[in-house]
Amino acid sequence: MNKKYLSPTQESGYKFISQGIKGNVVMLNLLRFKEIADYSNYPDIKPKKEISGKEAYDIYIKHTLPFLEKSGGEVIFMGEASAYLIGPSEEKWDAVLLVKQKSVEDFIAFEQNSEYMKGIGHRTAALEDSRLLPIVESELTNR
Repeated sequence: MNKKYLSPTQESGYKFISQGIKGNVVMLNLLRFKEIADYSNYPDIKPKKEISGKEAYDIYIKHTLPFLEKSGGEVIFMGEASAYLIGPSEEKWDAVLLVKQKSVEDFIAFEQNSEYMKGIGHRTAALEDSRLLPIVESELTNR
């Protein structure tokens, strides 16, 4: 069975913070949804009826946007994914999300907001697997 990734590790979090990124950072999210959302660890926020992982993620996004925007962040792209044109044929993602934050510090403050954290269970219930890749804009050479 392949390892699943839903949260940063302590080591990856440390590496992210210690890179010394200055200015904007864009988070590339690759998302694979569960067919049916699993709220077994979050009974207090479980919907009354069974919902799909995509529906649970939609709830998470609606909950998250006000906190993201208040922190200075924004969703710059969200779309459905399909098979790779270049990449492993067995690796599939359902959605891609690009989130821009003004700084690493703003991103961390957003992630640690206790009111935001009250809805994180929707994300966990929704996702089968995910990837989160911080991206920093660079200058194009030979323009």
